[in-house]
Amino acid sequence: MQAQYCYESLNRSCEKNGWSYSIKIPMYVFMVSTILATVAGNLAVIISIAHFKQLHTPTNYLIVSMATVDFLLGTLVMPYSMVRSVESCWYFGELFCKLHTSIDIMLSTASIFHLSFISVDRYYAVCDPLRYKTRMTAFTMVLMIFISWMVPAIFAFCMVFLELNIKGSENYYYNHVSCSGGCFVFFSETAGLVSSMLSFYIPGFVMLCVYGKIYIIARRQARSIRDATNQNHFQITLEGKQVSRNQERKAAKTLGIVMGVFLICWSPFFFCTATDAFMNYIIPPIVIDAFVWIGYLNSTFNPMVYAFFYMWFRRALKMIVLGKVFKIDSSRTLLYSE
Repeated sequence: MQAQYCYESLNRSCEKNGWSYSIKIPMYVFMVSTILATVAGNLAVIISIAHFKQLHTPTNYLIVSMATVDFLLGTLVMPYSMVRSVESCWYFGELFCKLHTSIDIMLSTASIFHLSFISVDRYYAVCDPLRYKTRMTAFTMVLMIFISWMVPAIFAFCMVFLELNIKGSENYYYNHVSCSGGCFVFFSETAGLVSSMLSFYIPGFVMLCVYGKIYIIARRQARSIRDATNQNHFQITLEGKQVSRNQERKAAKTLGIVMGVFLICWSPFFFCTATDAFMNYIIPPIVIDAFVWIGYLNSTFNPMVYAFFYMWFRRALKMIVLGKVFKIDSSRTLLYSE
């Protein structure tokens, strides 16, 4: 079969994949569904926290900031990535390619930063509840949000527009990768390591340590409750043990889901980012592109993992869907007991 190119009239045009509609249509269906789920889920979180006054707490400011990041990823980044992934061509110009790549790296990294800071917030809530309000103040949350946005933004735009991502591998990039109609996420050895460490491995290590500590303390607290029950209420000892075990299982399940979703979604992409340059770029671009979309799924699952666990969100979502938020004083509705 004759090769097809993004721009037939140009000598250095990128080659198209030549996929049939039987392959492209399912890909479009999956990606459009992912985009809609990402936008709808995170928009629901934003509306819920913004509308209901009871939810105006420092912790929820961090959650709504993360939802905003994931919402922007679904609206500004993923649609263009979808066209690039399915058509294997970039038709939006070189400048917009750099802008899109910068925003992509920025928002993906910002989302991971928010996850890391949320784990720190949960640590103080569970492990030091008496001093939680004095430590996790509105100023602290604003500082966390500022860092979660500004550090990824500075890193991403400097990396792409100053071409630091290809530094050290310029010859290989311009001779074997760069072509008209392409928009590739390319990293040299140094850039790949730095990017992976900042965007994934360091925040991921923080999350792993913090959630591990939370789980250990949660188990210790469950044992304390069980022991107190055994000492003071001999007649319900078995019931106390069962409650304790249920608490331990619930803590393990919740933390397992949080870490599991994060690691499953982002580990493949950042492993490739950190190692591909050292293996002479043997990983096919189509595989890396697939890993990018698996990473995007983390933004789709974030509202489910961090918000759907809360009863207040389910009640808020019900009111939004039924249109009750348009009623007078609906913002003062109590979604949970203080």
